[in-house]
Amino acid sequence: MHTYGILLQGGSNPGALGGTLLIPLAFIAILYVVMIMPQQRRQKKWQAMLGQLKTGDKVTTTGGVRGTIVALKDDYIHLRVPPDNLRIEVSRASVAAITTPEEPSK
Repeated sequence: MHTYGILLQGGSNPGALGGTLLIPLAFIAILYVVMIMPQQRRQKKWQAMLGQLKTGDKVTTTGGVRGTIVALKDDYIHLRVPPDNLRIEVSRASVAAITTPEEPSK
């Protein structure tokens, strides 16, 4: 019986392991909520925006080029760019925003 008491003193507390693992798990959970979830929402919103592109939409690319969509292809779009109505082909993924003013809903 005396030996059993010595073993408990030399060993670690079984509850301490749970507390040690709780801190990194809580950190990972907070990191997920603060950083990963908002990025996933932005990605889904951007993908939906790319799926809704149509001819006549005015868009801005990630490079800052602003133009009007004149043709859509699988991975590329054709833009008409002012002032000389130059027609350029850009990657669909390079579209950063649709700048066509939305019609007010009645």
